[in-house]
Amino acid sequence: MAATTLANGARLAASTKPEIAPTKLGRSFLSFLLFVALCAVGCGKKKPQEVVVYTAHDDVFSAPVLRGFNEQTGIEILTKTDTESTKTVGLAEAILAERGRPRCDLFWNNEVLHMIRLDKEGLLEKVNLPETADYPAQYKSSDGTWVGFAARARVLVVNTNRMAAARRPKTIHALTDPQWRDQCAIAKPLFGTTATHAACLFATWGDEKAKDFFEKVKANAKILSGNRDVARRVAAGELAFGLTDTDDAMVEMDAGSPIAIIYPDQGEDELGTLFIPNTVAVIKGSAHQENAKLLMAYLLKPETEGLLVRGESAQIPLNTKTTAVPRVETPGTVKAMQVDFEAAADKWNTAYEFLRTEFTAAK
Repeated sequence: MAATTLANGARLAASTKPEIAPTKLGRSFLSFLLFVALCAVGCGKKKPQEVVVYTAHDDVFSAPVLRGFNEQTGIEILTKTDTESTKTVGLAEAILAERGRPRCDLFWNNEVLHMIRLDKEGLLEKVNLPETADYPAQYKSSDGTWVGFAARARVLVVNTNRMAAARRPKTIHALTDPQWRDQCAIAKPLFGTTATHAACLFATWGDEKAKDFFEKVKANAKILSGNRDVARRVAAGELAFGLTDTDDAMVEMDAGSPIAIIYPDQGEDELGTLFIPNTVAVIKGSAHQENAKLLMAYLLKPETEGLLVRGESAQIPLNTKTTAVPRVETPGTVKAMQVDFEAAADKWNTAYEFLRTEFTAAK
């Protein structure tokens, strides 16, 4: 009955002369509809979600991981990378320079010392993520600012066509051996994991022994632009061997190049092989804190680390719940160098100033 009454009323209104009240009501209703439409288009429109990531990890390895986060969350990722020859140092210096107005939300570093240096400067945000519980204490900060994941090893890569097994080097000291003069190589030790390795040697050996070692390396080895360049030139047969990272060595090995990987200094009285983790942290005071924390949690998931372990970069898992089987040796299968990363970070300036003078004009 109610429906009929409403219908008859509508027909009645249509058959009578126009009156002022219904006209005003109609206009008010149209105005209301217009308001709702405008709100739907404008007032309710959300700003696009984004996060700014500075990443020193090679783009070919980091991009697929970041793309997975974007596809899962819809959050747009704006990345800033650096060149092979200046990575890590350049990004860390940028974060320091921007401290008054941070542009970076999340720093994905390819080593650990510069992350510790930023932490000492008070530039990292403390986070409380359940994912951090699955990482050993030695690979994360005690105050909850940064976490290390997906490590790499510092290894010797050898061209098997140029060197018989019996002659292959077993220690990083081979870089100083005159019999291999200009037949071996190292990346310039001012940037990336090579600079980290140098600072670790300064902290472990002391200044004098470390300085002597690098002076001899400069006199004996080719000094190249980066670790990847070292691996490529050894693979091409231009050099007999060089010091590089496992990820760069594995790229060449997967391509079928005639190379072998040697984990150096495995003797009883030797240092062992240095393992360097990637590190991740949220930058204090940045614009997209919550999105940065979401991304940090994503990177620390065992499934994400598994992608890096199984992938082309052949990273070494540190998350105790990562089930992916590593393609390279780990601290559990070879002798690892015991290093105090905090002490090495404190040695950074001493090592860098010496190496900058020695290697700026290196051959």
